[in-house]
Amino acid sequence: MHAHQPRLEQLKLVRLLVSIYRIKAVRVLFPLIIIALVYLEGQHELKGVKLARTLRELRHVPVPDILRMMAAALAAVAVMSAYDFLIRAHFRMKTGVWSTFRYSWIANTFNNLIGFAGLAGVGLRTLLYKKSGVPTAVLTPAIVFLSPLMITGLSLLSWANLFGILPAEELLREHRWLVFAVWGMALYLPFFIMVQRSSLFAKWINRGEGRTPWMTVYASVGSSLLEWLGAGFTFAMIARYMLDGAPFQPMMSLYVIAAIAGILSMAPGGIGAFDLIALLGLQQMGYASERAMAVLVIFRLFYYVVPWLIGLVLAAFEIGQQGIRLLRGTAMETSLNTWQKIWGWPGQYTFLSDLGGWALGKLVLVSGLILLLSAATPELMYRLRFTEELLSLPIMRLSHHLSVVIGFMLVLLSRGISLHVRRAYIGSGILLALGAVFAFAKGFDYEEAIFLLLVAFLLWISRARFYRISAPISRQSLLGWLLLTSFIALSYYLLASYSHRGFFKALQPGEATEWLQQHGHFAYTAAGGLAAAWLLLSLAAVLRPNRRAEALTAPPDMDRLRRYLETESGNALTHMLFTGDKSFYWAQDGKVMLPFARVRDKLVVLGDPLGPKELVNDAISEFRTEADRYGLTVVFYQATPAYLPIYHEQGYRFFKLGEEALVPLDHFTLSGKRNSDLRSVTRRFEREGCTFELAKPPHGVELLQELRSISDEWLRGRAEKGYSLGWFDESYLQLAPLALLRNAEGAVIAFASLAPGYDGGVTVSIDLMRHRLKSPNGTMDFLFISLLEWAKAEGYGRFNLGNAPLSSVGRNPGSLREEKIAHLVFKRGGHWYGFLGLRRYKEKFSPEWEPRYLAYPVSLSLPVLTLDLVRLVSRQPKVRK
Repeated sequence: MHAHQPRLEQLKLVRLLVSIYRIKAVRVLFPLIIIALVYLEGQHELKGVKLARTLRELRHVPVPDILRMMAAALAAVAVMSAYDFLIRAHFRMKTGVWSTFRYSWIANTFNNLIGFAGLAGVGLRTLLYKKSGVPTAVLTPAIVFLSPLMITGLSLLSWANLFGILPAEELLREHRWLVFAVWGMALYLPFFIMVQRSSLFAKWINRGEGRTPWMTVYASVGSSLLEWLGAGFTFAMIARYMLDGAPFQPMMSLYVIAAIAGILSMAPGGIGAFDLIALLGLQQMGYASERAMAVLVIFRLFYYVVPWLIGLVLAAFEIGQQGIRLLRGTAMETSLNTWQKIWGWPGQYTFLSDLGGWALGKLVLVSGLILLLSAATPELMYRLRFTEELLSLPIMRLSHHLSVVIGFMLVLLSRGISLHVRRAYIGSGILLALGAVFAFAKGFDYEEAIFLLLVAFLLWISRARFYRISAPISRQSLLGWLLLTSFIALSYYLLASYSHRGFFKALQPGEATEWLQQHGHFAYTAAGGLAAAWLLLSLAAVLRPNRRAEALTAPPDMDRLRRYLETESGNALTHMLFTGDKSFYWAQDGKVMLPFARVRDKLVVLGDPLGPKELVNDAISEFRTEADRYGLTVVFYQATPAYLPIYHEQGYRFFKLGEEALVPLDHFTLSGKRNSDLRSVTRRFEREGCTFELAKPPHGVELLQELRSISDEWLRGRAEKGYSLGWFDESYLQLAPLALLRNAEGAVIAFASLAPGYDGGVTVSIDLMRHRLKSPNGTMDFLFISLLEWAKAEGYGRFNLGNAPLSSVGRNPGSLREEKIAHLVFKRGGHWYGFLGLRRYKEKFSPEWEPRYLAYPVSLSLPVLTLDLVRLVSRQPKVRK
C-alpha cells in the first residue's frame, strides 16, 4: 500500500488540477490573461492601426494575387487530411479515400475556426466516422491517438526557432515571456515521443498490438509538420504579396511564435493572441500598421473563413437525420475518451444533433453579415461609376437600404433555418434572391451576389430538411437575439462611419462620385434596418395561419378519457388527468394515450403511456415525431421500471426521482411489536371520540365549504401546486371518495381525497391531504391507519402512499454525479422540504418501495430540465368553475 502512495498522491493532484480547469470561469480566464498580457506588451504599437487605411489596402489587392493566396490557403487546409489518412492506415479503418478527405476537411475547418485544443475536430470525427460504420472499438483509440499529435509539428518548428533556423531574436528580446512559451512548446515533442513508445500507450491505445512503431511516430510528427508548414507558408505568401516581397524566413519565424501564443490562449483559432503577436512582429520589422493588419485579415479570411464555408457546405450534405439517430443512441457516449472527459465534454456535442441543418443556418447567418459588411464598406470606384451610368441614384440608395434590412432579416432567420422551420426556409430563399439583386444594384458587388445565390441554391436542394411547422421562442431567446442584432447594428454604424471617413480622406479632390457624396446617415440606416427587420418578421409571425403548437396542446377531452378507461387500464397517476391541466395525445389510432403538459420547449408526459404495452414504443415514436414538427422535446416524468426498456430503446437517459411507497394490504396489520406506536395512536384517538368516515360523491356544498376552510388554513397563503399533485378544486374532488376525520364534536379536522388506480380495483392511492393546524399530534397517522384498514376491508390489493422524492438516489459509489448531489440534498435538505423525514414517516406503514424515474433525451441538459420541471409543478393551477 505504501509503495503505491506516491502514485495515489499524483493521481489526486491530477484530479485536483482537472477539477480546477473544468470550472468554466477558469477556462475563460486563462485565454483572457494571455490576450491581456500580449495587449499590455504592445498597446503602443496597436494605437497605430487605422481601420480605414487597412480597408483601402484590402480593396486594392489585384485579383491574380487574391487567386494565388486563396489557392495556397486551400492547399494548406487540404494537406491536413494527412491526419485522417494516418489513422485510417494505422487503425485499418474501412473508409473510402474521398470520404476520408471530406471528413478531414469538415473536422479540420470547424476545429480551426470554432474549436480549441482539437475538441471540435474530436466531436466531428466521432460523428462522421460513426456514421460511416466505423466500430466504436476502433474509433475510440483512433480519436485518442489523433488528439495529442496535432501540435507536434509546431513543437518541431519551435526547435528550429531555438536553434536559429527560424530566428526571431528581436521579438523574443522585446517580449521575454515568449521565450518560456517557445521552450514549453519545444519540450512537448520529446514528451509526445516517450508517451507514444510507452507500454501503457501500447496497452490502452494500440489494443495490445505492441508499442507504436517508429515509422508511425515519424508519420504522426510528419502529418503535423505538414499542417504547420502549410499554414506558415500561406502566412508568408500573403505577407509577400501584401508587403512588397517580404522575405520568407522572417515571416515563417514570426508565424511560429504567433501560433505558439495562439495555442496557449486556447481561444478559437488562436484569435487575439496570434493576431496581436503577429501584428507586433510585423510592426517591429518596419511595416506600416495598416498593411500588417491587412495581412492578418486576408490570412484569417482565406485560411479560416473560406475553408470553413466550404466545410459548412460539405456538412450540410453529409449529416442529416442519421446524425440525430446516432446522437440519440449511445454512439457518442461509448466513444468518449479521456481527453474529452478532461475538457468537460460531451456538453459541447449538442450542436451536432443535426450538423447539416446547423451548417445551413450558419451559411444564412454569414450571408446576412456579408450583406451588412458590404453595405458598411466603400465600394470600388470603377464599379460605382459603372452602376451610376446604368442605374439612377435613387435606385442605388434604395438598394443600399434594402440590403441592410435584408441582412438583418437573414441574421434573424438563420436560427429558424438551424431548427428546420419551413417558413424560415421559404423566407430565407426569397431574401437571398432579393439580396443578390440589391447587391448588384447598390454597387455592382457581384461577389456577394454569387455567394448569396449559392446559399439559396443549397437551401433549395436541402428543402426536404425543413419539415417543422414552428419552433418555440422563449423570452430569453428573443432578448438574446435583440441584443445580438443591436450589437451588429452598432458595429455596422461604427464600421461604416469610420471606413467611409478614411476613404474620403484618401480620395483626390473631385474623385468622389455622386453616390459617395450623398452616401451618409449611417446611424439612421443601421437603426432603420434593424427596426424594419424586426417589424417585418414580427408581422409575419403574428399574421401567419394559426398552425402553431397550440393545435398539439389542445384542451383535454374528458369524455373520451372516461370511455377509454372503461376498456384500458390506468395507473397511479391516471386520476390526476381529470384535473384539466394536461393535454392528451392519442397515438396508434387512439389505442395509446400520452398525457402531457408543456413547459417552454418541452412536453412532459406524466407517468407511462396508457394502452397496450406492445404498441407503446411506436406510440412514443409517433408522439416525438409530431412534437419535433413544432421544435418540442418529449420527456417522461415519474416513469416506472416496467417501461424503462422501451425508453432505453428510444435513446433516453434516466435520472431517479425517488421511490413510491406501496403498502401490500394482505400483509398490513396493527399487531406485533413493530406496530405498537400505530396501535397507541389508534387507541388514543378512539378514546378522544374521533371518528373516521368515508364520504362518497356527490359531496354536499356544506361539506366542501368546510373542507375549503381546512385547505386554506393548511396552505397559510401559499399557492397550490399542480401537474403531478392534486389541488383543491371542487369539481375535481367530486370525482372520488373523501376520507374524513372528525373530532368528538363532529367537526372535520383532517381529510384526504382518494384516487382509484383504474386497474380493476387492485390499487387505490391517496391524493390531496389537508388538516387543521391545531389538530392533535398523530392526526395524519390515524387517518392513514383508518384508510389502510378500510381499503383492506374493501378488497384492494395495495395502497399507494405516494412518492418519497430523492429516496435511495445516488447512494452507490458508481452513481451519476447529479444523483450524488441529489443524495446530499436528500440527507441535508430537511429545512427546505424534509425529504428524509418524509421517507421515515412512510416507513412506519411497512411499504414496498418502487423507484420512479425521469426519462429524457440525451440532448437535454439535466439542470435546465430540472428547473423547467420545478416551474411546471409550481405553476399555479386554474380552478374550474
